[in-house]
Amino acid sequence: MREYRGQPALCAGVQGRQRTAGVKGQRPLGGYRAAAPVRSVEAASLYSGVQRWKTSAQGKLITHKINYVRQENVGTKEFREVIGEIAQLMCYEATRDLKMSDVQIKTPLMEMTGKMLSGKKLAIVPILRAGIGMVDGMLSLIPAAKVGHIGLYRDPETYEPVEYYCKLPDPIEQRLIVLTDPMLATGGSAVDAVRMIKQHGGKNIKFMSIIAAPEGVERLAKAHPDVQIYCGNIDRQLNEDAYICPGLGDAGDRIFGTK
Repeated sequence: MREYRGQPALCAGVQGRQRTAGVKGQRPLGGYRAAAPVRSVEAASLYSGVQRWKTSAQGKLITHKINYVRQENVGTKEFREVIGEIAQLMCYEATRDLKMSDVQIKTPLMEMTGKMLSGKKLAIVPILRAGIGMVDGMLSLIPAAKVGHIGLYRDPETYEPVEYYCKLPDPIEQRLIVLTDPMLATGGSAVDAVRMIKQHGGKNIKFMSIIAAPEGVERLAKAHPDVQIYCGNIDRQLNEDAYICPGLGDAGDRIFGTK
């Protein structure tokens, strides 16, 4: 088991972040403390629908692991593993409202009535390519889930998404769909991916990201107010190149070891 040491992690919130000092010679937990409020009342109202973690043990682990992988010296193997661990922890919350039904069970001792998941299985739909890094962590909890793929890349000039692939489980309209992408930056890819799923009949959609920029959350919430958004952390802002700051770099490159 990987062991982390350092100062206590601070929990994720919706305000700007400021880095706190680590402990010399140890793997720091990182931590970001609230530094400034969100930029407008309109933006603040949009955050009311964003699911985030506060003081639960689960939330502290998510915050700790996010701040650990922010470090530029974390290698590809470890980055990939920890991203999967974060996705696994976030999956608990994203699946909290799955429907259950009574089933008859025969244990080695007696018969009983218990509850198990009902209906069509969950569909996990990563946005290629970085979203793939979140899939295995979720499948470790729900191995029977179906997996689709949506291919989008960001135009280097306009920063807008360009579509190139879409393959979804059938029947998609009967499933809870969790759309995954480690980064919710401008929100363009998320908005287009949700639109593509809806065009194929998907209705019950959730979006899950490791970190997000306020601009991306606002754009997705405005475009698709029916989609629940799950963010491990909402960072300060986008920079002039549309990267999340302070961020964790390019998630796809760090997961797959490319540049």
